[in-house]
Amino acid sequence: MKKTIHTGIILAVLAIVLVGCRQYKSHAMTEEIAGKIIRFHIRANSDEKLDQELKLKVRDAIGTRMQTLLTGVSDIEQSRRIIRDSLTEIEAQAERVIAAEGFEYSVKADLAVVEFPRKTYGNYTFPAGNYEALEVVIGEGKGHNWWCVMYPNLCFYNSVYEVVEEEAEKSLERALTKEEYQSLMENKNYEVKFALLDWMKEKLLD
Repeated sequence: MKKTIHTGIILAVLAIVLVGCRQYKSHAMTEEIAGKIIRFHIRANSDEKLDQELKLKVRDAIGTRMQTLLTGVSDIEQSRRIIRDSLTEIEAQAERVIAAEGFEYSVKADLAVVEFPRKTYGNYTFPAGNYEALEVVIGEGKGHNWWCVMYPNLCFYNSVYEVVEEEAEKSLERALTKEEYQSLMENKNYEVKFALLDWMKEKLLD
């Protein structure tokens, strides 16, 4: 009986250590990835149909302009400078679209650190965490948001926003380490991969 208890304690400790290591590694990996990309994030005024449609029109206008400004840029610092220098222009571009659609919403653009939930974009799943982003808030900013990765450029190839093309994938791969890049494709199965360890921890600590 004592041997069984001791074995259970050892397994419980092992499970806790393994889960802790997994969580630490995941957190560290997220921070490394977040430090190498800039997201493009737009918040709609509300979830009303017209507000959501307006969000996409603002996205297209800003995207068209940023595609021109960021073409050929392969350095995150240069991308930051271009985005910061363009914030007034970005707001003006959005305001023109908003006014043309018959709305009077304010708009605020900023290069900020934004908290994101876990999100899948194309073949990549980005872990939840704090990421630098060009954030554009329309009106009250209470509606569903839209996002992609602005640097490396996954957003603007051929104006297809929901598909990550081969050239965009290569630019992302160049910006990240092999392990970081691989983790974005493995994240979909990440929780399943370690589900047994979590189950062991719960059962052995009951």
